[in-house]
Amino acid sequence: MPISEQLLEILRCPATKAPLRPLSDDEVSELNARIGKEEVNYQDGNLVDTPLEEGLITEDGATIYRIDENIPVMLIEMGIPTA
Repeated sequence: MPISEQLLEILRCPATKAPLRPLSDDEVSELNARIGKEEVNYQDGNLVDTPLEEGLITEDGATIYRIDENIPVMLIEMGIPTA
């Protein structure tokens, strides 16, 4: 279930306060392929071992936040750097 527009308007990256947008289906697929190859870590250095169903990305494309069971996980250490 896509995140509501009202919630998306108020959510911001907790580290930079940058606006967020939903990940596209293609972006989720690409990220999940990298997760499957154990190539993706959270900000805290731990391996991302669970594929994403949905996610949010900062408008500058620097950080991804997962959405689990329709709840955005907006913790700095759980951000996924894209670089």
